[in-house]
Amino acid sequence: MFSEFGEESVRPGDAVVLCPNVLCGSNPAAHITVTTIYLDTDYVFDQLFWQYAGLVRDRLDARSLVKRLYTDPAQVLHLGQDRSDMLAPWLDQLVTHSMDGGFAVHCHRMQALWFAIVDVVAPIVQVSPVRLSPQRRSMRPAVPRNRRFAPLRADVRHVAELLRTAPAKRWTLADLARQAHLSPSRLSRVFVEAYGKTPWAYLTMIRAERLATILRETDMPIETAMREVGWRSRGHAARVFRQCVGVSPSKYRKLTRQPSPQA
Repeated sequence: MFSEFGEESVRPGDAVVLCPNVLCGSNPAAHITVTTIYLDTDYVFDQLFWQYAGLVRDRLDARSLVKRLYTDPAQVLHLGQDRSDMLAPWLDQLVTHSMDGGFAVHCHRMQALWFAIVDVVAPIVQVSPVRLSPQRRSMRPAVPRNRRFAPLRADVRHVAELLRTAPAKRWTLADLARQAHLSPSRLSRVFVEAYGKTPWAYLTMIRAERLATILRETDMPIETAMREVGWRSRGHAARVFRQCVGVSPSKYRKLTRQPSPQA
């Protein structure tokens, strides 16, 4: 196998891990059978988010962590005969379910097969040394993941409901604090404890979700939709939406209007 990383000898039973956008080729010495698994990067980030749920605040953190952990563009993993024999039937099943087009029907089975495969392969993958420590990042407008299995305060739930009900309103922290009968500093503190986000990050998340719904379900002009959810600056709205969703509003609308490949 050859690519930007040079040439590597790959033997039967080996596994090759390639990062996105890595060009490579191969020159087989004889007839071989290769099974290729393609992983959507969003799926990988999601799995890393849950794997390191105690260390990352959201999927943006997970994306950053992936880039720090996996710096090699490609790795050749020498699994050995025992491991490759173990993986063979799982790979065959995964191929079978992938070819019949029934992804919705076989979704859980395919994930189970993938988890079994990666459970064998992951310990062999080389990762860069990264210091992992819990970080509390409450300013990002992503879905809050600071889950606590305890009842939420009624006053904090009331503030969150106000933000959800009227995201376009020009709220101030003083307005919200009066609604909760708390001081502004106290409200910020208990809101972060409850939802993992400041009130403003939470409001930004709500506006991004509402804008996505409008873009997906209506033909409202994008700038009008931005004002509808409470954003006055198109540039600011587009920048924050991209941070929350991953793409610009115009691209999001285009993607959601594309017909399903299985339709």
